Amino acid sequence: MTTDSTLRERISALVDTEHDLRAKVQSGAVSATAEREELASIERELDQCWDLLRQRQAARDAGINPATARVRPADVVEGYLG
Repeated sequence: MTTDSTLRERISALVDTEHDLRAKVQSGAVSATAEREELASIERELDQCWDLLRQRQAARDAGINPATARVRPADVVEGYLG
């Protein structure tokens, strides 16, 4: 079961992975091309996690069970305009 806490933990882990990846590029352990591909994947998952967290809060605010929130496809989440 997804909870706000597990979502926040996943977000934190993804941010840590992003920082580690950037450090590896700086040290030459990872190519810039590999970094771009991996960062794109991380950013998509981060967007989905943040979206799900927002959905859960919106459900709570509306008096609905937050467990009804679902992960939306990356192309939907990535298409949002500020």
